Amino acid sequence: MKFISWNVNGIRAASKKGAMDFFKKSRADFLCLQETKATAEIVESMDWQRGRTVIANEAVKKGYSGTAIIARNQPIAVTFGIGIDEHDQEGRVVTLEYDDFFLITVYTPNSQDGLRRLAYRQVWDRDFLAYAKNLEKRKPVIFCGDLNVAHTEDDLARPKSNHKNAGFTDEERADFDSIVSSGFVDTFREFTSGNGHYSWWSYRGGARERNVGWRIDYFMISEALRPRLKSARILSDIHGSDHCPIEMVLD
Repeated sequence: MKFISWNVNGIRAASKKGAMDFFKKSRADFLCLQETKATAEIVESMDWQRGRTVIANEAVKKGYSGTAIIARNQPIAVTFGIGIDEHDQEGRVVTLEYDDFFLITVYTPNSQDGLRRLAYRQVWDRDFLAYAKNLEKRKPVIFCGDLNVAHTEDDLARPKSNHKNAGFTDEERADFDSIVSSGFVDTFREFTSGNGHYSWWSYRGGARERNVGWRIDYFMISEALRPRLKSARILSDIHGSDHCPIEMVLD
């Protein structure tokens, strides 16, 4: 099974830049999207491959956030959000249940300039992890998306100058430590070590051309799925957003 995750930074804008062609050529079983910036109706009405199941979540605020999963097979069940009203106004989570796993696409809140949303972000991190671990009591979990954190110094080009900036605070990194210590596996790091591997670049100053980026997009899996993990990689040659897609393959 092939899984693709991508923060498209606006599905309509990304489509105009060739995203739909990429989706079709990828032959993925699951396309997990973040920051669609569109209503569920708009996402579901787009030119997806025939027979696909399209499940989209939207924010109360129009044109903001939003997530979706486009699946080859119909799920057993669909859940929007994590069951906490404080968190579920921004369309940040879609969960699909299948026979042998749960699949979650998630767009984690950014702590923002001046870290004005860091306190809320810490609450989110705790509550989302609790949600994923609760699902894991029933069957293994895959969650993927823009987690808005670079875990280690190898996960961004300029760690020293970004220490204590949004996405690389001690608090956010400690919360990612909690994800890993709870038993979830960072699939990309099962295959690739070191720096220079990024999934997001600022639009400023030619950052992408110079590869001055951050790795903030992840596929995380329950330990029980680790024997089925075949590959995980960053598709940095695919354009259409300030993020690039990431891919995971399970046996």
